[in-house]
Amino acid sequence: MARFTLALLAGAALAAGTLAVAQDMMAPEVARDARQGHMKAFGEALRTLGGMAQGQVAYDAAAAREAADALLANAASPDWAVMWPQGSAQGEIADSAALPAIWENMADFQAKHQALVDAATAMQAAAGTDLASLQAALGPVGASCAGCHQVYRAPQG
Repeated sequence: MARFTLALLAGAALAAGTLAVAQDMMAPEVARDARQGHMKAFGEALRTLGGMAQGQVAYDAAAAREAADALLANAASPDWAVMWPQGSAQGEIADSAALPAIWENMADFQAKHQALVDAATAMQAAAGTDLASLQAALGPVGASCAGCHQVYRAPQG
């Protein structure tokens, strides 16, 4: 449980420290690192929520609530907008999985981000109530992640 708080705080510290620079300089590498930190925090929270939803880990309301809080904090971060500067796409800087399509259709990308925020908000409301509610809320979160990654993230492998 405490690891999510620690992961969230570490992600927030990274975001606060690096995004202040990114905002001023829009350094593509700094923005890439910050968004990768956010994605790792998403993954940690989703591993906990998914493990509970799939019965791999016993449902724990407090741990589910903490993971959902971390998920929403990352999704709704005010720093999100500065993590996607021009020049930070795959092929423009090393280790970027962000496809140029993001900047070609920023309105759709932003709509997909809002879908993530909405799904994470619903997860936060549901996660600590009971297992069935957590399970029901997980599908829209996964769909919002997949909906963006299918279009705007290079295949990993």
